[in-house]
Amino acid sequence: MMKKVFSVVAISCSTLFFAQNNKREKLINYLDSLFVHHKVMGSFAMATQDQPNFVKSVGFADVDTKQKANMNTQYRIGSISKTFTAVLVMKAIEDNKLKLSSTLSEFYPELTNAKSITIENLLQHRSGIHNLTDEKEYWDYNTLPQTESSLITIIKKYPSDFAPGTKFEYSNSNYILLGFILEKIYKKSYAELIQDKISKPLKLKLTKVGGRIDTSKNQAKSYVFEINNYVKWHETDMSIPIGAGNLISTPSELLTFIIALENGKLVSKESLSQMKNFVDGYGLGITKVPFGKYWGYGHNGGIDQFLSTLYYFPELKAGISFITNQSDYDNNQISINMLSVASNQDFEMPDFNVFQVEAALLKQYEGTYKADGFPLDINIVAENGVLKAQATGQGQFSLTAISNTEFKFDTAHIKMKFDAEKKTMDFSQGSHQYVFKKQ
Repeated sequence: MMKKVFSVVAISCSTLFFAQNNKREKLINYLDSLFVHHKVMGSFAMATQDQPNFVKSVGFADVDTKQKANMNTQYRIGSISKTFTAVLVMKAIEDNKLKLSSTLSEFYPELTNAKSITIENLLQHRSGIHNLTDEKEYWDYNTLPQTESSLITIIKKYPSDFAPGTKFEYSNSNYILLGFILEKIYKKSYAELIQDKISKPLKLKLTKVGGRIDTSKNQAKSYVFEINNYVKWHETDMSIPIGAGNLISTPSELLTFIIALENGKLVSKESLSQMKNFVDGYGLGITKVPFGKYWGYGHNGGIDQFLSTLYYFPELKAGISFITNQSDYDNNQISINMLSVASNQDFEMPDFNVFQVEAALLKQYEGTYKADGFPLDINIVAENGVLKAQATGQGQFSLTAISNTEFKFDTAHIKMKFDAEKKTMDFSQGSHQYVFKKQ
């Protein structure tokens, strides 16, 4: 009887093994297809049963030299850095160097509402401190080195957006301040704190504060794909996003980090529980993430043309992470497909057949569009059979045709529908909808 049961279990496990392998092969083909169609370049990793056990890289770290990306290629991870900063803050609290109730006035009394803004407010984006990267002038200095003094001066000049603690509004300024506060209380640089308290204990050799991109060290540059070419993007100077987005890493090491966080190897279970106190979907340096009937947590990020994702689901003991250095695709869909495979579910392969619109029709859509209630103008041009859009003060991006009148930009979940006769453009991004008129 025991032997017969064992035989049935063995067959079931074998069937499951091959089913999982088939889905992983499909995932590999999917990622290869994204690269072949110029949708994505980057590296991808997945963990099941708390073990990182899938890695895949597509495309180039350096297009000019045809240096291919691999599992050890370092990418800028953008706002996933905030989770690292939050961990350092929680460790500082455990070291009795800080409290969640400590106020900003202890460090920067000159900032508006400093006596009312707590460390917890900063961590949870509930401080009311204006996001310096929302301003047009940010693009005038973002490639230039900055000091603590210059950044505090920039943050200080913007009025408060709301009373501390009353609402959630994402602001990189919060985490820049936290980065400087950590340096003050430990009397060490943020880079040293990352190494001493996270990277060294977890043996993360590729996770650190970044600087100028050095492709000789297998560090990736970021790109946009335009007119059948990869165009290199400018580099944000990494002195600016201290604490908010200045780390470089790999998807595999990011998974090692978040699995260690979940299992009490970085901060106590009590500290992690505090981090998971989600208000308006955001905890302390982490965001709440849904997937089917499961809930997980993690963060995503974007800096220059790098986009990053790190999600972990405790109930599944599974996680995914990927960093792209070129993307003209909905990265949320990549997340869903990777999580499907991680939980042994199937996913649908996309159809990359491109709808062709006649050049004469595209020409009719050209112009500058304005909408009541929308803060930016959108300029539309047609180049080499492709419609391109550019919002005021932002980079140009290519639109994918769905029909003769409808276009989309998956990366930002944008859809546009043009009416050449009425000279209008219906614009939607998520739940936001506007009617633009050509000037």
